[in-house]
Amino acid sequence: MTTTTPKQRPLGGTGFAVSEIGLGCWQLGGDWGALPEGRAESVLQAATDAGVNFWDTADVYGGGTSERIIGAFNQMHPDAQRVIVTKAGRDASLYPDGYRRDTLRASIEASRDRLLVDTLDLVQLHCIPFAEIQRGAVFEWLEECRQDGLIRFYGASVETVEEARYCLEHTQVASLQLIVNLLRQDMAEQILPQAAQQDVGVIVRLGLASGLLSGRMRKDQAFAAEDHRNYNRDGAAFYVGETFSGLPYELGVDLAEQLKTFCPDGLSLPQLALRWLLDQPAVSSVITGASRPEQIRDNAAVSALPPLPQELHRQLSDFYHQNVRSHIRGLI
Repeated sequence: MTTTTPKQRPLGGTGFAVSEIGLGCWQLGGDWGALPEGRAESVLQAATDAGVNFWDTADVYGGGTSERIIGAFNQMHPDAQRVIVTKAGRDASLYPDGYRRDTLRASIEASRDRLLVDTLDLVQLHCIPFAEIQRGAVFEWLEECRQDGLIRFYGASVETVEEARYCLEHTQVASLQLIVNLLRQDMAEQILPQAAQQDVGVIVRLGLASGLLSGRMRKDQAFAAEDHRNYNRDGAAFYVGETFSGLPYELGVDLAEQLKTFCPDGLSLPQLALRWLLDQPAVSSVITGASRPEQIRDNAAVSALPPLPQELHRQLSDFYHQNVRSHIRGLI
């Protein structure tokens, strides 16, 4: 695929202009398997060269390793247009029931130190328990951090439609990070219109369903022991929907093969999947993981592809409701 600089969109009402295709940085911490020496930096350089200015990380990715790598790279290769967002709330000092003002603030300050910045662009709550979201104190503490100059904006990465709707209706989040893809369309139908109406930025994660929508996975595929696609395949470690969108792996492989039949001539399955997401006007950026430079270059090029026909959108919706939705495990 020819490398093309991705278009940019506003991240809700933040004033940030972010690339339609972003870079997810979980894998840079080694949590999906160790990367060769220098590979993380080459991925970040490839993202920079491709115009991917939106990078998403978290304090728990590699125990802070991902943030440290990004911080060092950003200091050596500064870019005024780059937007680096991180997440807080899953560190052992907080999760699952240690949420206090001082511990959250300390977590945010530690991320700031690792990323080597005075003020974090955006901090998102990292899939914290819904009961904590409803209690509401975490948002008061985030607002205090914003007023104190530790962060510019705050948002929430959530797992279910109910959590997303609650945040929209009861908090002042600037952004929501949501699980949306061709194999998990409920957020697109139920949440994206409301987010757009309220000018809340939408960051899509798992747009390729943990790699299912790459179209290259086999039923007998082996994953590294530390890869969540191995240890959380059935939700043993955390929310089942975070891995393969909650679908049983073998079924997910079959469904991905069926989706290939919808691809127009010249379009691959990952291109179809990413273009479908970019056709949702409420989406600000789709973060895609990349463990090799060519992956982020190829993903970024989808931004230049034309929108999918409306009839194809209808067919993909029908396919989801008829063949996929009933098999998703966990709350949608």
